[in-house]
Amino acid sequence: MNNIGKKEKTMSNYNWCHGPDCHTKKTQDRIRGVKGNKVLRTRKIKGSDWYGATSSWNWFCSHHCQQDFWNKYGAQIRAIAPRNEPLETPIDVVKEEREGWRGTYTETVITTQV
Repeated sequence: MNNIGKKEKTMSNYNWCHGPDCHTKKTQDRIRGVKGNKVLRTRKIKGSDWYGATSSWNWFCSHHCQQDFWNKYGAQIRAIAPRNEPLETPIDVVKEEREGWRGTYTETVITTQV
């Protein structure tokens, strides 16, 4: 369980990047271990409400890792809830004549039906 959105600072405020190949990218910040026993490790991401608690940036260290994830697991995720027909929302469309500083114009107002 993660604690994103909570004020306390604990190790659980961090998530590991979900990119399937994150641990294979050759960058300095991924190198861990002692001399002779080095490894490339998945990046750790600090959970933050900066982008919102459900933001993908709480789970991926980069756009590249996020794209790798979708390329690898996208079909499996879509299979959970397939969309076989379009979704529709009933609306009311009203065209209103308005007077502005440049003259009369038509504004289209769209409201959803309750």
